[in-house]
Amino acid sequence: MNGHAVELTNGVALDFADTDADIAPQHYAFLVSEAEFDKIFDRLQAANLTYYADPGHRQTGEINRRDGGRGLYFDDPNGHILEILTRPYGSGSQG
Repeated sequence: MNGHAVELTNGVALDFADTDADIAPQHYAFLVSEAEFDKIFDRLQAANLTYYADPGHRQTGEINRRDGGRGLYFDDPNGHILEILTRPYGSGSQG
């Protein structure tokens, strides 16, 4: 198996590996700023990707307002659930 790590500016590293084995779909959450959320959201809309306010994919085309921030979920081409959110879980009011 071959792989490499991508170092992010916040000290996080994402490890990638090439393999022929099956990889179970995973959930990846990214805490982003309000400005980053806007940029990502614009790119999702420009690519005509479906997004959801919930991980169960029941609230299609909606953004959640949990903890006083914004969040949404979308799927990558391999079936992984990606989430962007502007406030950490439990950090504010529910909405």
